[in-house]
Parts: sequence; structure tokens; C-alpha cells
Amino acid sequence: MNNVSMAKSYIRQAYERLKHAKEALESGNYPYVVRQCQEAVELLFKASLRLVGVEPPKWHDVGPVLRREAHRFPHWFQELIPRYARISRKLRREREPSMYGDEESGTPPEELYDAEDSREALSWTIEVLESVAKLFKELTSQEPI
Repeated sequence: MNNVSMAKSYIRQAYERLKHAKEALESGNYPYVVRQCQEAVELLFKASLRLVGVEPPKWHDVGPVLRREAHRFPHWFQELIPRYARISRKLRREREPSMYGDEESGTPPEELYDAEDSREALSWTIEVLESVAKLFKELTSQEPI
């Protein structure tokens, strides 16, 4: 499987996670929204790296790799990378707590996240998805899904 088909698959998987995150927001499952958004953003950034010929790392926060490889991207995407690296780092920090809660204090995930956390994560995810879809189309002359 080549980088374009892998990137397309990652984008498709990110869309699916975003769909479930939106459903979870409607039902008030805020930790699940955050978790799904983290996974979607990770997939999207890994797709963007594949599109420019960079093998994505096997860890969850790819922001440092985006920064290091910024020169490979079109100028408009390069300008977004500092923001996207921050989003990647912030969501990465929420990966485990959104699923397991704070095990040290015995606080379940439902007590850690609220609607505002969910809306913020969704907003970031939609922004990143739109940019990566644009990048995909620009670099491949194909629709991402």
C-alpha cells in the first residue's frame, strides 16, 4: 500500500471518529468526544506526513515531527503547523484520562470533561480535518473520501 492510499485510509478513519464524536456530544458522553477527537487528529496528522513522504512515528503526538518536516508542506499548511503542533500536544495529554479517568485520584472520566471540553476538541478536529482534506486534494488531485 502506498502513502496516498494509506493517507486516504487515515482520513476516512478520522471522518468516522469525528462522526462518533458528534454523536457522543449529543448524548453527553464528553470523555468519549475528547478521545475520538484525539484519535482523529492523530490520524489526520499522520496522513499529512505520509502525503509528503514522511513515515509517521509510532507515538501519538506527531507535532514535533510536523515542525521538523514543515519545509515539505505547501506554504499555507506550514503556517498552520505551530498551531497544529499545539493541538496535537494538548489532545495527546487527554488520551488516557479521557478513557480511564485519573486513576491516582480515583476520578472517573465523566468527572474530568464537560461540554466545553468536547466542543473545543470537536472544533480543533474539524479545523484539522478541513486542512488535511484540502492538502490531500491539492497534492493528489483526488477527493480524500
